[in-house]
Amino acid sequence: MKFSNSLIQWYLQNKRDLPWRDTTNPYIIWLSEIMLQQTRVAQGLPYFLRFTDAFPTVFDLANAQEEEVLKLWQGLGYYSRARNLHKTAKQVASEFNGEFPKTYEALLRLKGIGAYTAAAIASFAYNENVPVVDGNVFRVLARYFALETDIAANSAKKEFTELAAELLPKGQANLFNQAIMEFGALQCVPKNPDCSNCIFNDSCAALQLKKVGQLPVKSKKLKVRNRFFNYLVFSDEVNNTLLHKRTQKGIWHNLYEFPLLETDVMEDDHVVFDLIQSQEFVSNDILQIQLYNPEFIIHKLSHQQLHIKFWNVKVSGEMKEGIDWESAQKMPFPIVVFNFIEKVSF
Repeated sequence: MKFSNSLIQWYLQNKRDLPWRDTTNPYIIWLSEIMLQQTRVAQGLPYFLRFTDAFPTVFDLANAQEEEVLKLWQGLGYYSRARNLHKTAKQVASEFNGEFPKTYEALLRLKGIGAYTAAAIASFAYNENVPVVDGNVFRVLARYFALETDIAANSAKKEFTELAAELLPKGQANLFNQAIMEFGALQCVPKNPDCSNCIFNDSCAALQLKKVGQLPVKSKKLKVRNRFFNYLVFSDEVNNTLLHKRTQKGIWHNLYEFPLLETDVMEDDHVVFDLIQSQEFVSNDILQIQLYNPEFIIHKLSHQQLHIKFWNVKVSGEMKEGIDWESAQKMPFPIVVFNFIEKVSF
C-alpha cells in the first residue's frame, strides 16, 4: 500500500539514531519500551544508558536489589514500571534461562508485559507480523483516515489494531511499526503539526476536512485530586535524620521519604505546627520546628497534584531509628524529595 511504503521511506530518511534501534536483542528492546512508556525520549535516554551500563543482561537486572533498581529509576516517574521490570527480569532469568520468548503470544505470558510491549518486542526483535499501537499510532491513523472513535473507549484499541494490521506489510513489521511510531513522534505531533511539509498532505483526510487539531478524539481525563503533604525533616543532636519506606499501595510504593503528615485540606501553617507537636513520630523531645519552604512546592502526577511543604524538626538526644545523611542519600526517593535534599545539601 502506498501509505505504508511512503511511511517506511520517510522513516529511513528521518529516523533518530537511538541505541535500541541498533540491535535485535529482546532484552534491550524490552528495557527501552518499558522506560519510554509515558516518557519522552530525551528524558528516558539517560536512564536507559545508565540501566544498560549497570545491568547489561537480564541476569544482572534479575540479581539486583529492588532498592538499587528504584534508585537508578529515581526521577523517571511511574515507579510501578521499575518494580514490574525487576519482576519480569527475575521471571525471564529463572523460568526461561534468560531467553525472552520469541512470539507475541508467548511474550504476553510474562509478568508486566501487555499487548503493546509484547508486540514491540515480537516485531522489533523477531520481525513477527504484529502491529504496535501506542499514542503515536492512534494519532497518525486517526488523522490520516479521519477516524472519530474516542481512543479512550474500550473498543478503540481493537479497531485501531485491526487497521494497523491491515496496513502492515508482511515481512516488514520491524520497519513499519517503528516508522509509524516515529512519524507520530516527529511529524504528526499532538499540537500544531507542520502539515504543509508532510508527505501525506495530499492524502490525509483530517487535513482535507480541516480536523487535524480535533483528532484523535479523546474523552477528558479523570478529575485531578489535590493532596497536601507536610514532610517532617527530623534532625537529632548527632545530625541523623529519619526516613520511612512507603509500603502502602499507591504512588511511590517502596520508595523512601521523610515522615509524612498529610492533611485533607490546605491548613494554615500554625495548624500544621500544632499537629506536628501532637504526633508521636519519635520519643525524643522536639526542640524546634521551622519551615524550609513557606510556599507550597507543587508536584504534578497523572491524576494527582501534590502541595508539599518541608518542615525542619530538631529533637533532643539521638533518635533510635535515625540514619546518617550519607546513608540516607543512597536510598531511592520520589524525585520531589530527592530534589529537596540536593537543594538543601545536608
